Amino acid sequence: MKLTEIFKKNKNIIIGAIHFPPLFGYPEFPGFDVCLKNALEDLKAFEDGGVDGIIIENNYDTPHKILVEKETIHLMIELSKEIKRKTELPLGVSVLWNDYEAALTIAKEIGGQFIRVPVFVDNVKTNYGDIFANPKEILEYRKKIEAEDIKLFTDIHVKHAELLDKKTIEESAQEAINSGSDALIITGKWTGDAPNMEELERLRNEIVDFPILIGSGAAQDNIKNLFRYADGAIVSTSLKQGNNDDKEINVKSWKQRIDKKKVKELLVTLTT
Repeated sequence: MKLTEIFKKNKNIIIGAIHFPPLFGYPEFPGFDVCLKNALEDLKAFEDGGVDGIIIENNYDTPHKILVEKETIHLMIELSKEIKRKTELPLGVSVLWNDYEAALTIAKEIGGQFIRVPVFVDNVKTNYGDIFANPKEILEYRKKIEAEDIKLFTDIHVKHAELLDKKTIEESAQEAINSGSDALIITGKWTGDAPNMEELERLRNEIVDFPILIGSGAAQDNIKNLFRYADGAIVSTSLKQGNNDDKEINVKSWKQRIDKKKVKELLVTLTT
């Protein structure tokens, strides 16, 4: 799979992540109208700033659940349909913590082009339970719902998790590629933490031209260095208004909007 199939280019791809507020069932759920208003504001900032795609995510549903409730799926579909009506950009879906069935269902319903799968080939321990990889089940479910045109962007050595099996990042990468991944996502250890540059360089040398995306920590001050080896990045936290919050697991709160100026500066950095 070439990234150009989705983004019309293969390099320097920026995917803006729209993080929904806490959704139905969480104490801070602000209601559908606020969720939509915030999402559309972030979408406009991303579009005006010049990103190449959008991914929607239930980032602030904390504590996360490995599999989400039906109400979450329904609400994400309704919100995403409204986003889809407002943009021509490619659209992806991520449902935390690892609900690939929900992500594929939402993407198929809204006409999305890709999903993010945090756990694809690595067995991991998280704060929400152990998650065991089964890429075959993911591919089978995608086929079952006739969604084989939806691409799988899969994490390896994913953030906020501890590997249960000792594997190098190169070993995980080859396993993911052989298991049907369409692009690899590389992260640091937590939200806002950039990948290890030595690992990223080793990975690029190992897999040569297979797509690599940065999944955390990309910002204006490191994007050119990261893109020496990566083809694109999913970015959100570094582009939000205001300061970081040390008490917030997601570094910034759901009330902080995407800053169009920061998006533009990030894109300008890539071209200078």
